[in-house]
Amino acid sequence: MKALVKVDRAPGLQLTDVPDPVAGPGDVVVRVLRTGICGTDLHIEAWDAWAAKTIEAPLVVGHEFVGEVVEIGRAVTSVQVGDLVSGEGHLVCGSCRNCKAGRRHLCARTRGLGVHTDGAFAQYAVLPEQNAWVHRTPIDLDIAAIFDPLGNAVHTALSFPVIGEDVLITGAGPIGIMAAAIAKHAGARNVVITDVSEHRLELARKVGVDLALDVSAATIADAQAKLKMAEGFDVGMEMSGRPEALRDMITNMSHGGRIAMLGLPASDVSVDIAAVVLKMIQLKGIYGREMFETWYSMSVLLQAGLDIAPVITHRFSHTEHEKAFATAREGRCGKVILDWTEN
Repeated sequence: MKALVKVDRAPGLQLTDVPDPVAGPGDVVVRVLRTGICGTDLHIEAWDAWAAKTIEAPLVVGHEFVGEVVEIGRAVTSVQVGDLVSGEGHLVCGSCRNCKAGRRHLCARTRGLGVHTDGAFAQYAVLPEQNAWVHRTPIDLDIAAIFDPLGNAVHTALSFPVIGEDVLITGAGPIGIMAAAIAKHAGARNVVITDVSEHRLELARKVGVDLALDVSAATIADAQAKLKMAEGFDVGMEMSGRPEALRDMITNMSHGGRIAMLGLPASDVSVDIAAVVLKMIQLKGIYGREMFETWYSMSVLLQAGLDIAPVITHRFSHTEHEKAFATAREGRCGKVILDWTEN
């Protein structure tokens, strides 16, 4: 089969022939239809410091995908040939304390599809049965391909109740924009999203945020004044990984405010801990998706009318992967989709 492979320890990826995957007893083989390019894939393609210490080449990359099941292992019981599935990219051990307690998203021995084991940027992919989310109702293939990052957004956006609350989201990348759409759909009063990219702020406006704020030209305090807010934001979602974004968020939170943090900073972050204590702010780290409560929530939200289509801005054939990666890296885009149905 054709696959996009990190062939050696150097920048770049190659579209090359690799052996077809084989299903183990508890695995399913999926004919890949669409994939989404993630920031992790960009790190691997560029071969930065994180990739150099994490990735063992050769490796088939990619973990955001949707496809049709074409083969199942002899022990598989809940997935059938012909099912349309999205893949949960976190492969958990199943035997640690958290896994046994049903808290699989907290497994300390998690491995990543397309990071620690061959992934989904290929014509076929293999994954454990428990990692295959079967779509029981009709769904757009491009949307199904990004269930992994949509799950990050749902996990973050629904970590704290948002009905009637004022919500601040720092970072208008695709996940931040999806989180904004979810917060509005779930009943937030005001949703403010911040960034310095006008292109991404405009995408956020398309999903219905109340205010998309360029923080290079205005402050979060200005946003509060414009929305006639008196006591600060109730819920914060830090998506950027920028130290100044977290500091500004803490400053603009209400007493008793709650912050969910998904963005990964590149270095240590200093914050005003006294403000956190005196305002009794809750800080919660978010990684991945709750397996599989978040997945259930994703499907239900979409069935109930959640519209995240504006976040998908570019589509390419997998044979145009170099152009697709360049587009994703440039940043003037939302989610970038690769189509694997073309030869």
